[in-house]
Amino acid sequence: MDFRLDEDLLDLKKIVKKFIYDEVEPVAQEIEEKDEVPEKILQQSRDMGLFGLSIPEAYGGLGLNMVEKCAIFEELGKTVNGYTTLIGAHTGIGTVGIVELGNEEQKQKYLPKMASGEWIGAFALTEPNAGSHASNLKTIAVKNGEKYILNGTKHYITNGNVADVFTVMAVTDSNKGAKGITSFIVEKNFPGLKIGAVEKKMGLHGSQSVELFFEDCEVPEENVLGEYNRGYVNALKILANGRTGLAARNLGSSVRLLEHSVCFSMERIQFDKPIFEQQIIQHYLAQMDMEIEALKSLVYRVAWMTDQGENVIKHASMTKLYGSEVFNRVADLAVQIHGGIGYVAEYPIERYYRDARITKIYEGTSEIQKNIIAAQIKKEYQK
Repeated sequence: MDFRLDEDLLDLKKIVKKFIYDEVEPVAQEIEEKDEVPEKILQQSRDMGLFGLSIPEAYGGLGLNMVEKCAIFEELGKTVNGYTTLIGAHTGIGTVGIVELGNEEQKQKYLPKMASGEWIGAFALTEPNAGSHASNLKTIAVKNGEKYILNGTKHYITNGNVADVFTVMAVTDSNKGAKGITSFIVEKNFPGLKIGAVEKKMGLHGSQSVELFFEDCEVPEENVLGEYNRGYVNALKILANGRTGLAARNLGSSVRLLEHSVCFSMERIQFDKPIFEQQIIQHYLAQMDMEIEALKSLVYRVAWMTDQGENVIKHASMTKLYGSEVFNRVADLAVQIHGGIGYVAEYPIERYYRDARITKIYEGTSEIQKNIIAAQIKKEYQK
């Protein structure tokens, strides 16, 4: 099991790290207050190829494997989580479906523009009555000549207001439950697709979520993605792929919180000495570092397993679950170490604390991850 990166990837990792510290961090508060990422940052991201991390070189992307992507996601996680989520949702669940399931015509049409960042991708599964119960979809697709007509509503769709291409799950056979769902590639300008208002959220400012309304939305039959009535299986595969990348971003955020906490504890004087000298602070930092190291090992092991073509359904859920738990625990300890200033909005600790909370919910709640893990354990012991 080898996690070492080649020189080109190490160079890219350094470039991304410098970009994060020199360009994104100085506008972090602006992103937080305006709830949008400046165009300058997005253009610089395009220029570095960050929108094409998951897309093969043949279609203009960087063609990184999962270990390599996680190395970049870890660096991206060290800054504003809203910006990181915009990139992560595009390169993960927004593009992976087309990369893995698309036919050659679909790949040629969509992937080059998505790799360059000219077009942004989004993933539309969640509905008002289909959150954790993801197969309980009400969005329906009916064949009409050479088109499918979609009707229904999706909500909490990350990148929904800026996306040009959506991977959409809709019911094509209501009598078959989860086995009657099909994936579609939907462009933002298709007749009948309407974008709702941006949701006001606790955190993840800069990453915007919206509702999508399909009102007799016309989708050409050539935009069926993957096999007919295999959309739910496709969704699970796409989500499993994205979970390890999300955990890598959580790893980066946790590392950054530890950096802030160590520096602050060495500078903050109480009782005539730096608070780092207080045993309880040392214990907090030791716990943070230990959990970060454990998460790092898990993330890169599962990324390596993915690259080997192994079944990672259980392990991807473990990684997503543990990554969110570590991020939340580290953020909580960071606030405690910083005391009052950790609760002040002008300082980044408070932002990370709010941003951490959603990681237990989106792309599959912690409870659902445990269900998936338990189901896989049952299969293993029944063999």
